[in-house]
Amino acid sequence: MITKDKIKDTFKNILSVQTSTSKELFYLFNFLRYTIPQGLYKKRLNKLLNVSNTEERNYLIDRVNYYNKLQEKVALRNATAIKDFKFRHEFSTYYFDTYELTRYFPLDLKFRYEFGDIVDIPEQPAFLKSRPIHGNNENSVLLKLNKVRHYGYVNDGLKYEDKKDLLVWRGNVTDNKTKRVRFFEAHFNNPLCDIGVTWRKYRIKVWLKEKMTLRQQLEYKFILSLEGHDVATNLKWVMSSNSVAVMPEPEFETWFMEGRLIPNYHYICIKKDYSDLNEKINYYLNNKEEALKIIKNANEYVNQFKNKKREKIISLMVLKKYFDFTI
Repeated sequence: MITKDKIKDTFKNILSVQTSTSKELFYLFNFLRYTIPQGLYKKRLNKLLNVSNTEERNYLIDRVNYYNKLQEKVALRNATAIKDFKFRHEFSTYYFDTYELTRYFPLDLKFRYEFGDIVDIPEQPAFLKSRPIHGNNENSVLLKLNKVRHYGYVNDGLKYEDKKDLLVWRGNVTDNKTKRVRFFEAHFNNPLCDIGVTWRKYRIKVWLKEKMTLRQQLEYKFILSLEGHDVATNLKWVMSSNSVAVMPEPEFETWFMEGRLIPNYHYICIKKDYSDLNEKINYYLNNKEEALKIIKNANEYVNQFKNKKREKIISLMVLKKYFDFTI
């Protein structure tokens, strides 16, 4: 008989913190979850949420209220009952990450959700991966979604001082990712930059360069982190490394709480028009200790997301608050 403990022992490293996670193993692990009766999870919910340590509980509540800002009861329209929440191939990773949490709650409870790169605030409270940092965004209730893509970290064995004195970036650029297009227009030929587009069909062929592995990118002191449709996917692993993230102040946020990042404390902040890039790079090249402080602060910020049990408890508390404030 397949038990929860056997599955956990067999696959305990599948979703561990690492540079990448096999999607095949991710799907296998999640399909196996279907073999476990939901009743077992519902019995564990109260135990998981019973955190007696006052300091830890205050920390949990602070993060829960950051992700879920609901303060008044809301009557939901066109919501989905947990029992009717079905697998969707198009957003399969989002589905599994949501199902992992909803299975702890009664099947008749209802919720709304929006999967994908969300940049707008929904009319009614909904679970989603990303939201605008500023504005009246309480209807955007953040969950840790698409984890297999967004939440990998690195063990960087290369010291900052042994890295190249350049800014690096590789990734996808399309015309609707205007922030990236503008950066390439301004700095593709900048001798302080090694940047390239890896999508071979992009119309500006001179920008095309070969892909780099994460390890190759970690050979550089500075790594560009630019928002695409919503957040910058690479920011989490960059901030776990011994390189420094370089970016303008973010406009969107996820479970990573990008809205709480402090400019020139957690990352090197450049202007939105990128006009001070050279000034900032040269400053930190000449002030190594300040760059090392940013790396230390960034690593410490990332560490709070590495406790899997704590992350699950916070996620479940976010759902419980959502169900408490919706009817």
